[in-house]
Amino acid sequence: MSELIDNRAHRIRALKDIITRLHAGEAPDAVRDSLRTIVRETDYSEIVAMEQELMAGGMPVEQIMSMCDLHSQVTREVLVQLPPKHVAPGHPADTMRRENEALRGALLNMRVAMREIRTAPAGADIAAPLLQWRQAYNDLMDVEKHYQRKENLLFTALEAHGITGPSKVMWGKDDEIRGLLKDLGAALHQQASAEEWALVAATLGETVLASVEEMIYKEENILLPMCLDSFTEEEWARIWLDSPRYGWCLVEPLDGYRPPESVVREGLKLASSEAVQLPTGNLTLDQLTALFSALPVDITFVDADDRVAFFSEGPDRIFARSRAIIGRKVQNCHPPRSVEVVDRILADFRAGRQNVAEFWIELHGRFVHIRYFAVRGDAGAYLGTLEVTQDATHIRALSGERRLLAYDENHTMGAAE
Repeated sequence: MSELIDNRAHRIRALKDIITRLHAGEAPDAVRDSLRTIVRETDYSEIVAMEQELMAGGMPVEQIMSMCDLHSQVTREVLVQLPPKHVAPGHPADTMRRENEALRGALLNMRVAMREIRTAPAGADIAAPLLQWRQAYNDLMDVEKHYQRKENLLFTALEAHGITGPSKVMWGKDDEIRGLLKDLGAALHQQASAEEWALVAATLGETVLASVEEMIYKEENILLPMCLDSFTEEEWARIWLDSPRYGWCLVEPLDGYRPPESVVREGLKLASSEAVQLPTGNLTLDQLTALFSALPVDITFVDADDRVAFFSEGPDRIFARSRAIIGRKVQNCHPPRSVEVVDRILADFRAGRQNVAEFWIELHGRFVHIRYFAVRGDAGAYLGTLEVTQDATHIRALSGERRLLAYDENHTMGAAE
């Protein structure tokens, strides 16, 4: 047994040394040859351990992100391809795999359309392949739901097992893909000549294809095996219960998987008829839950230790939330590019320099107002931060006055159902 442990430790050290040489500028071919000679074969767990050790040694996440595709290409030849673990149809891992297969189909359709555009003779009509390209792009944009579930559910559970490195790097790469897709979408909505479309296909289009394909490879050969080896049945059940909040990417889950009944039944321990005594009145648990659900805003509370402690569950949340984020560091609920702003707000609130931070954005045709409030006790001690998000599109459009009772049809019970 000790020999096996020593061999594993040796391979991890060798991987770490070889990847460090790659970061220092050594040619990938030379590094690849060394890897074949020294390591010969490895598995996903050793790749993960190597990345975690690099971060623990002070290598910034951003540097690993910038090289991780090259890491993957260099290590691919020595990575042992483990057969996928069998899970029931509809299990979260099964759904992730099926979504990746559907994404491959969208990528294939995009590649075919781009190839037709790039090889079209001068003066040829490219309207049909251009339409196919745009349709494939629309299908590919469904990947956002896949990434949201991965980032908010799988990464959260991994952190509970002390595995943080891969999720930080992978989330950053997800954001790079989001940026590439946004740029491609902007390009596809422009008017251009056949030659210009061919150039977009050869540059930005090929970059999108390669980036999404690389992420699929990382998920299926590193992320999902790691999750299947690490998570308990109860953790998978919670992921299954929270997944519908984010939606499905191109395909829906199959029937077959059933979570443990104990997880399905778990909930708040306070009896629904028992009152919560507040300074200005008493509310039962049912009343309190319904009250938060009826608020025309979404609220999230982060405690003094920067951990998510509560969020409301209205019928039309602007930003999806999952119960899996309860207790999670709020910094880990944001992509790496946003963490600096989050940290600054929390630091300013904690130090008493500020009490409110306010943002507003245009999102899918809606005007969204986002405010952060410092929450303080009677003596001014910092207790946490409250996020309040509101779809202010309707309010912003109001003018004049309404002094007589009038019900809006979209607010009736029938409309809600």
